[in-house]
Amino acid sequence: MFLIRNFMMAIPEDLYESAKMDGASEYRIFFRLIAPLSVPVLATVGLFVALGYWNDWFLGLMFIDKQELQPLQLLLRTLVSNVEFLKSSSNAAAMQQISATIPSESIKMALTVITIGPIIFLYPFVQRYFVKGLMVGAVKG
Repeated sequence: MFLIRNFMMAIPEDLYESAKMDGASEYRIFFRLIAPLSVPVLATVGLFVALGYWNDWFLGLMFIDKQELQPLQLLLRTLVSNVEFLKSSSNAAAMQQISATIPSESIKMALTVITIGPIIFLYPFVQRYFVKGLMVGAVKG
């Protein structure tokens, strides 16, 4: 909310004044000027929200009982914790033998690639809003 507010406060007052002088109403100013200029900040906040939902495993742990309905992040976390449990359990000789053959670091790295995959595909679509703002050239001084 603060990010969007600060972006809106940075929009020059001259834009509002020139639109008012041209006879635009408040709604027209918002939908014709402010909303198109705010696309970069909305894309940024949208990316942050998407990352938050994508990386969330805790709500799936708390609210979902059926394993086939659990989100991917919770399943990946369960897999990593099971591998760590097998590595740390020392009560049975068979467990020691199994845990010696499990490549735990390779599993973690593979799961990291799986986890960041969709975000890597989403980022190029949002990246153009990070590189250049649409407000450049809106007001000539």
